[in-house]
Amino acid sequence: MSTALLLTIAVASVLLLLVMVIKAKVHPFVALLVVSLLVALATGMPVDNIMKVIADGMGHLLGAITIIIVLGAMLGAIIESSGGAESLAQRFTRSLGVKRTVAALTIAAFILGIPVFFEVGFIIVIPLIYGFTKVARVSPLKYGLPMAGVMLTVHVALPTHPGAAAATGLLHSDIGWVMLLGILVSIPVGVVGYFVAKAMNRRQYHLSLDVLEQMQLAKPESATPTDGQRPPGAWLISGLIVVPIVLIVLGTLAHTVLPAGSALRQLLSLVGTPAIALLIALALSAWLLGLRRGWSKDRLSELLERAIPGSAGVILVAGAGGAFGKVLVESGVGKALALSLETINLPLIPAAFILSLALRASQGSATVAILTTSGLLAQAVSGQSEIQLVLVTLSACFGGLGLSHVNDAGFWVVTRYLGLSVADGLKTWTVLTTAMGVTGFVLVWLISLLV
Repeated sequence: MSTALLLTIAVASVLLLLVMVIKAKVHPFVALLVVSLLVALATGMPVDNIMKVIADGMGHLLGAITIIIVLGAMLGAIIESSGGAESLAQRFTRSLGVKRTVAALTIAAFILGIPVFFEVGFIIVIPLIYGFTKVARVSPLKYGLPMAGVMLTVHVALPTHPGAAAATGLLHSDIGWVMLLGILVSIPVGVVGYFVAKAMNRRQYHLSLDVLEQMQLAKPESATPTDGQRPPGAWLISGLIVVPIVLIVLGTLAHTVLPAGSALRQLLSLVGTPAIALLIALALSAWLLGLRRGWSKDRLSELLERAIPGSAGVILVAGAGGAFGKVLVESGVGKALALSLETINLPLIPAAFILSLALRASQGSATVAILTTSGLLAQAVSGQSEIQLVLVTLSACFGGLGLSHVNDAGFWVVTRYLGLSVADGLKTWTVLTTAMGVTGFVLVWLISLLV
């Protein structure tokens, strides 16, 4: 099948998906599956392989996020029900004020994003976003958009994460310089994202009823839990949120520093996996915020049970997004786009950005976009100076930041947790990630002109 036809099918599939979800009000899970099936048929994928590709795409993603989302929802339910998130929010808001609190949490999200994967980190901070939203009586977008934006920025730009780490290997760039310049460029990118998100929040967006109910915005209530107990202290809540982050960081450091046969390395690597780290945090929260404060086992069990249905929608839609992305990859759309852009013969730094951005838009995964771009440019960068190799690497990384939309599982995680419709998600999250990606590329290109 010709490149032009493959690209036409890809564009038409995205447009059809938007029409089904926005205009026809088809549930995103169903719409994604239908469009995935149509793309597979239109691109000539063998009929007996279509459902295998869809199932593989969904299964691969769900295997990575289901445990994390469910445990995160349970952890958030305990913190929320105890009054802890609101207690922490009140403490910060009294000390800093609403405007400074948004900036402080955005900075905290930047730091959190360095060792922790984007989806994991975002799910960990969701209880905080809801708690601060209730106290300040504002939209969750005020906190959620800038925090998610900076977390995704460091996820794509720093070699503590798989995309940037693999890109440094494929392009033979110095990982230390990639880390240093990645942080230096990500800081102003985060600042730009903060102000872009601030401008977006001047508008009012219709939020889903589920999010309004979860934040209890529809009916203001006291911060005191229904059992009449005093809410847990801000430091205790902070500690419980930091626990999984510390464990993940320790696991990463152990894998890097300790010898391969070390029992301590194996232990820390195990407890440092996101699922185990969240499980430990959940157990501590259940004891410290629940059972120790007089909750019955039945109450705790019921609370955890209620947390599961709320996370199911996010899991299913994100999984269907993974299936759609997998179909686009297997159909050859991404490869066709990459080859067509490769023939343009652009300078290496803008070529890396445009290629990565286009691949991100076409198949959804930032990591895949960065890896594919780096592989395609591996021969072209031979003979370049060390700093140029680093800048080409970062250009590809920032290309993977932009154009997060309906074929990206992260798009569905962010929009579902923040209560956005698909149309409003495109107006906010997609625009925000693209503005930040372009900013990162411009800064990288300016550095290349100065060195």
